[in-house]
Amino acid sequence: MSEPRDGTDIGFPLSAIVGQDQLRLALILCAVHPGIGGVLVRGEKGTAKSTAVRALAQLLPPVLDDPADGAVARAPRPARLVELPVGATEDRVVGSLDLEKVLRDGERAFQPGLLAAAHQGVLYVDEVNLLHDHLVDVLLDAAAMGRVHIERDGVSYSHPAKFVLVGTMNPEEGELRPQLLDRFGLAVDVMASREVDTRVEVIRRRLAYEADPVAFARDYADADAELARRIVRARAHCAAVDLPGRELRRIAALCAAFDVDGMRADLVVARAATAHAAWRGVREVTEQDVRVAAEMALPHRRRRDPFDEPGLDADDLDQAMEEAAREADREPEPDPDPEPGPGGGGADEPGEQSAGDGPADQTGDGPDADEPAAAPQTAPTGAQAPEQQAPEPSTSEPSAPDGPTPGEGTGAGKGPGRTIELPGRPFRTRLLQIPGIGEGAPGRRSRARSTRGRSVRPTLEPGHGLHLVGTLFAAAEHQVARGRHGGRMMLAPNDLRGAVREGREGNLVVFLVDASGSMAARDRLTAVAGAVVSLLRDAYQRRDKVAVISMRGADAEVLLPPTSSVEIAVRRLATMRTGGRTPLAQGFLKAREMVLRERVRDPRRRALVVTLTDGRATGGPDPVVRARTAATLLAESGAASVVIDCEVSMIRLGLAAEMARALRGECLQLAELSAQQVADVVRAAA
Repeated sequence: MSEPRDGTDIGFPLSAIVGQDQLRLALILCAVHPGIGGVLVRGEKGTAKSTAVRALAQLLPPVLDDPADGAVARAPRPARLVELPVGATEDRVVGSLDLEKVLRDGERAFQPGLLAAAHQGVLYVDEVNLLHDHLVDVLLDAAAMGRVHIERDGVSYSHPAKFVLVGTMNPEEGELRPQLLDRFGLAVDVMASREVDTRVEVIRRRLAYEADPVAFARDYADADAELARRIVRARAHCAAVDLPGRELRRIAALCAAFDVDGMRADLVVARAATAHAAWRGVREVTEQDVRVAAEMALPHRRRRDPFDEPGLDADDLDQAMEEAAREADREPEPDPDPEPGPGGGGADEPGEQSAGDGPADQTGDGPDADEPAAAPQTAPTGAQAPEQQAPEPSTSEPSAPDGPTPGEGTGAGKGPGRTIELPGRPFRTRLLQIPGIGEGAPGRRSRARSTRGRSVRPTLEPGHGLHLVGTLFAAAEHQVARGRHGGRMMLAPNDLRGAVREGREGNLVVFLVDASGSMAARDRLTAVAGAVVSLLRDAYQRRDKVAVISMRGADAEVLLPPTSSVEIAVRRLATMRTGGRTPLAQGFLKAREMVLRERVRDPRRRALVVTLTDGRATGGPDPVVRARTAATLLAESGAASVVIDCEVSMIRLGLAAEMARALRGECLQLAELSAQQVADVVRAAA
């Protein structure tokens, strides 16, 4: 947590940031109306994301109450900037039982966490996409309700937590799930300007700040002071701003036009438009305020699928605003007749449409989290009509006639062959799982020791939380020696037992794709592409790191090094060239090299290699023997394997199954990947 700003910490002034006007406005609107729900700042490295957040904290008005001690401060204190580290535990965030006071004084006492310290200040989470999903849920719940309620370890505690929540992230390092994206009030995409004059001014101001921070801050003190005064005035004026019915209809029509889920978007746009009107100093929300709010509240809510491109096209927004203007001018329809019509009820009967938040609140942490429901289909946008969407991919071999031979085609990319054609609608796959219990990063694929989940046994080590039953059993055998004769149990520090918990982990999933001529013939790779994209979607939902290796010609090529961004993986897959021989041995060796290299970087993350091939090893002397030898080396590296058999001949040779045995893994037919067709769970052999 950052120390309170007392004048000795000279931060970069908010008014001195060059460009990034939308970022500054989003931060200011959330400072004016914290009920908006925070800002998610997405962008590349070095775009002043963190600088702007820290600069905002210096402009917030002083606060009086401090929920950490439950008292009213004697003098106003500066608003705090609380920085939440990615590795923070849930106890550190929401607070925990004060065990020292419990054991020393025999009293139940609660020690507040970072959410209490951030009250009436700024809670800043850098790399929020790398934060554990359950912690993101906690933060967003607190930001939405303005209070934190804790019911744990026999203690009931509640305190206010009204803060400006700001999360920053680099999309290349992985995306937030759409359900979590929806719960951020506003989202802003930032990037460095490509204008030379703007970049020169950025360099000039930064160098001047580094040379003399005090003098630089003095130059912008008046501008920052005016910003601070405007924030205070807008806060006081916000409750008095009128939101007329015409603008309410405009907001509802606009959100309906973009087909966003639930009602959260409507509420956020209304609050942001009200805050913008207060920031402008006017008494009534107008179309201008609604448009500004929509530009920041709707883009990230349109992204229902991990492969959807983020953002909001200006032409689409203009068209939606025109349609919303016509709806706003329309007189509201009178209430329907409460008496049912001849058909026993009309379309306007209550219960026909829910006003709740819908599937956006489903975080996937329930008891059925191991089998996520099929992702909703992406709605057509812009000029894309429903009939133009890609057809449903098949999980088996398509019956198309033979396609062009290797070397034909004019697809994108370099080299001979043609590019793979990606389907538009992936299916829900079976769960591919690594056996045993790991200790990797939190996720939703394989079993692992974790900081949360069910408690399986006590331990003398600190563990993750208190194992109450184990602690009581450990203390019970010493009660006579400690002189207890009835009454309260006597505890000692060495009685404490930590809890060993079991949850789920995310894995490194390496997709080894056979892109040779035998696979490209008869467009077999269309079905394979559908399987890979579906598996990538599954990896996104389960918080895995993914990598893609292509096998064709004389060697294997790493299309995508390990990353958390499956969006980039799909783009790389679309540029994959096909044709040529099948270098299975090179592919297995390349996968082994990647697994061993990643194990050095992240020793606890286990690897699962998913090979999609027909098993026909060709090219070079003894290709089959070399492939089996390389497969054995990959198995000895400790990576689990699953082979997806893509062979479709009337007489099956079973070559893929032989490779699976060499890999000491499971072999599945391509059609067996669909969770709808096969209900049981596939476990990869160690």
